[in-house]
Amino acid sequence: MPYRSIEDPARLRRVLEATLQIEADLDLSVLLRHIIEEARSMAGARYGAIGVLNDDRTALTEFLTVGLEPDQEERIGPRPTGQGVLGILITDPHPVRLADIGSHPDSFGFPAHHPAMTSFLGVPIKVRDEVYGNLYLTDKIGWSEFTGDDEALVEALALGAGIAIENARLHQRVQRAAVYEDRDRVARDLHDNVIQRLFAAGLSLQSMAAAATTAGIADRLQTVVADLDETIRQVRSTIYELGSAEIRRGVRDSVVTLVRELDPVVGFGVRVTFDGAVDTLVSDQLAEHLLAVVREAVTNIGRHAQATEASVSLSVAHGQCRLQVSDNGRGIGGADMRQGGLGLGNLRRRAEKLHGQFTADSPDTGGTSLVWEVPVH
Repeated sequence: MPYRSIEDPARLRRVLEATLQIEADLDLSVLLRHIIEEARSMAGARYGAIGVLNDDRTALTEFLTVGLEPDQEERIGPRPTGQGVLGILITDPHPVRLADIGSHPDSFGFPAHHPAMTSFLGVPIKVRDEVYGNLYLTDKIGWSEFTGDDEALVEALALGAGIAIENARLHQRVQRAAVYEDRDRVARDLHDNVIQRLFAAGLSLQSMAAAATTAGIADRLQTVVADLDETIRQVRSTIYELGSAEIRRGVRDSVVTLVRELDPVVGFGVRVTFDGAVDTLVSDQLAEHLLAVVREAVTNIGRHAQATEASVSLSVAHGQCRLQVSDNGRGIGGADMRQGGLGLGNLRRRAEKLHGQFTADSPDTGGTSLVWEVPVH
């Protein structure tokens, strides 16, 4: 193909047009694919890709390609995460030009069904000093390797890609802020209105139960009061979670997700309840132990308990994190409890490591109840 200088007006006009697309109301993935297409076309590359970095800037979380057929991509398998030559730009965000990608010492080849590639051009996608990802081109058509002019043009397009990604993330942050503002408002409304009304209704029912003389009426009223207390407890838990402005995935969500993943092991849906500021007060270190205990306890129910019902209850109050896992199965024998069978020794050691305690027993009503309690810091 004929060589065209970076000063070619047609090339410069295409760069300008591509960057102007940033202001258009386009989906980010559509815009990024358009930038890859322009870079591939202007530099004469057979293949192009954009890798978007994660928040820690240690690996690629998205990888968009142009030039591969859909069935090729499917046969290749999982998208790259930034290993080998692709990782060079992650650790050192500066342009890289190679005549033969396979000859680089960091290259470890291509996966099965991946087309062969030789020449390589990679430039970081960044705005000011903020790096968002990398733009890659391979196999320059009609030339042995990419040129300095190609590099300059692709850097200009990469700047456009960086602005697009930065705009998208700023938009996401604005949306998140709006969501959390709504959550705070809902939490205040729940506390100021719903909780107070439920509490007042409970007091009224308690006074009615105290004055009731007809047999059975008092007991039924007390049952309703107990149900209201449980409702208030659940609403308070919801308020705590709504009031937490953590953007990261919370402990509550992690526990529910884990238990739902284990439902097939148990054979039925395990009930999960929370009380207190679980997401706010449980640290990442404690959460790691907590999830391991939940996994061990719930898995045991599926493997050994022969139960038809089970529950997981997690609460945080008075400086203590308390996890209770119960089922209505066949219970556990004294030998299991004394010798640490069914993995109970692991649960006890985890509790003791965190200066807490663990108990396991079979209540008179049947089944098993495990209580794992440790302090929160």
